[in-house]
Amino acid sequence: METTIKDLRLAMLIDADNVPYSNIKEMLEEIAKYGTPTFKRIYADWTKPTVSGWKGVLLESAITPVQQYSYTSGKNATDSAMIIDAMDILYSGRVDGFCIVSSDSDFTRLAIRLREAGMKVFGIGQKKTPVPFISACDKFIYIEILKNDKEENVRPLPKKSRSKKSATSKTAEPEIVEPVVNEPTAPEPIEKVSKEVVKLIADSINDLADEAGWTFLGDLGNLILKKQPDFDSRNYGYKKLVPLIKSLNQFEVDERATGKNNIKHAFVRNK
Repeated sequence: METTIKDLRLAMLIDADNVPYSNIKEMLEEIAKYGTPTFKRIYADWTKPTVSGWKGVLLESAITPVQQYSYTSGKNATDSAMIIDAMDILYSGRVDGFCIVSSDSDFTRLAIRLREAGMKVFGIGQKKTPVPFISACDKFIYIEILKNDKEENVRPLPKKSRSKKSATSKTAEPEIVEPVVNEPTAPEPIEKVSKEVVKLIADSINDLADEAGWTFLGDLGNLILKKQPDFDSRNYGYKKLVPLIKSLNQFEVDERATGKNNIKHAFVRNK
């Protein structure tokens, strides 16, 4: 039976020196969209105060810390430890892909080697991540867009009018509060939709279009990702690809009913 992307067993390897610890929950939620992280390891010289912030989130996230001493000043021994472990995991045959969490271009060759071995490679890092590492991944996600939009606010209900008896009572009626869940909002854009992005979408539509010019949205998204691994509609402030395309005046969108539980398939073409 063919393994789907949701069934992928992933090894999640985190470079603690090059990513912030404040977004670890969002990182784990993001990678869960693509598979199950059966390995979760984080690498650092834990004797250094610069990585102390990670220690508080490792236990609750079930991430295994790996100690790697810096043998020489100015040299990053963490990279070597991650690379060695990645190759050991690769040859164990126990995973279908890797998630490398780092903003360091030193992992470019590792990502290339893992893909040569047939592994899916996902990258997570900051916007400053060098292009070679981004290009070496099947998909690259920027940490800046991984914002938690599930916060709950608590607000008091309007106070009820009291009777004369309750108004004179010495015991104050406890204030009633209820949680109010915010509706998911569009992420803050970290990039503007440039002419290059519009051309990327238009060219990809042409590559896949049928005789009438229509392209299935799912195929379009896959092709764009192959051409530009860090492409994500959230980079431009849209949670999905359809709203992004609809916001541009150069494309037509046709949502066709499938006859199954009100499910629709979207097709796109150039105007």
